[in-house]
Amino acid sequence: MPNTKIKIENLYKIFGRNSFDSIQLVENGMSKDELLEKKGHVLGLNNINMSIEESSVHVVMGLSGSGKSTLIRHINRLIDPTGGKVEVDGQDITQLNVLDLNEFRKNKTGMVFQRFGLLPHLNILDNVTFGLDIKKVEKSIAQGKAMEWLKKVGLDGYEKRYPQELSGGMQQRVGLARALTNNPEILLMDEAFSALDPLIKKDMQDILIDLQKELKKTIVFITHDLDEALKLGDKIAILKDGFMDQEGTAIDILLDPKTDYVKRFVEDVNRSRVLKAKNIMEDQSKVPSDLLSGQKMTLAQETVIEKFIDKVITEKPNLIEVTEQEKIVGYITPQRLSFILQK
Repeated sequence: MPNTKIKIENLYKIFGRNSFDSIQLVENGMSKDELLEKKGHVLGLNNINMSIEESSVHVVMGLSGSGKSTLIRHINRLIDPTGGKVEVDGQDITQLNVLDLNEFRKNKTGMVFQRFGLLPHLNILDNVTFGLDIKKVEKSIAQGKAMEWLKKVGLDGYEKRYPQELSGGMQQRVGLARALTNNPEILLMDEAFSALDPLIKKDMQDILIDLQKELKKTIVFITHDLDEALKLGDKIAILKDGFMDQEGTAIDILLDPKTDYVKRFVEDVNRSRVLKAKNIMEDQSKVPSDLLSGQKMTLAQETVIEKFIDKVITEKPNLIEVTEQEKIVGYITPQRLSFILQK
């Protein structure tokens, strides 16, 4: 059973004077528009409850004004809540004093921003070591770690350049390397790829997926792009007007949308392009025993349906074995695959 890394309970954020007095109004059903009209307060988050598993990618998505960026800023307490609590490893960070909060931010969390957040007067190497410099890590050690991460994100050889000399995609790689060099347990990514061109955005998504296989960080990823959410998220939370509209796996969201808002989000999604083998696989108990001894096909769990559907049609296997690092982690029957694509 996976451990809960982050637990958010009854979280409210209301912007404005006397905001604490407005929680009761919201609890009694006052809408975001009514609250603004009658009290001059802005409802950012409305009773959010969420458990984020250790080593998972938890995507929070929604349109502009949904509260997703407000939510992520509560996890490292860049914003204080109006009500509720945020626990990390069982500790309520809303109760930390300034000194303990700074230590928490330095050691537990790293953040990657939409607009990169690089310091223009520092070269790439110094930008990446910035967090370690604050922690007073010896310069040679800090630079060694930074170079390792620059290499992993494909930027070795650029360490003496300055941010303005790099493309947007390259700058975002620097931002990711900077966050990872500090070795945080939790990586917070706020619309991190939204400003990038589509092809560069896809490259960054692929880099993140590959890194996560190795690092197994707890990642909270904010986006307004459903395809991105489905590609990256182990679980997806969809916000609307500060309220949690639905939360679940990619398959939950696509096959069982609970509200009209979510239905509109998913109605035009090409499932074969966004769903991976791991999203639709089942354990052995769900597989008819006669299929276990028949003709099989094997594929990696990160493979999207579009990449293997033609092979299934051609080879007609009785069963598809889904693997991670050559270990079987689940199974897909042709009937299951057909159901997913036609539902």
